Amino acid sequence: MSEEKFDAKLDQVKGSLKEGFGKLTGDKETESEGKVEKLSGKAKEFVEDVKDTVKGAVEGLKDKR
Repeated sequence: MSEEKFDAKLDQVKGSLKEGFGKLTGDKETESEGKVEKLSGKAKEFVEDVKDTVKGAVEGLKDKR
């Protein structure tokens, strides 16, 4: 797993924890921050997946030469 993908997963976990803590304490601001952080991590992971797919496709084309 790449460092960027690991960081994205870490953001998702931190966001989930923050969201849960916000729910537990009734702090809507913390809960919202957690949701945003979690979604940001998912978006980063998606971008890394796309980059990996494109990289794999380019490598596949190079191998066919």
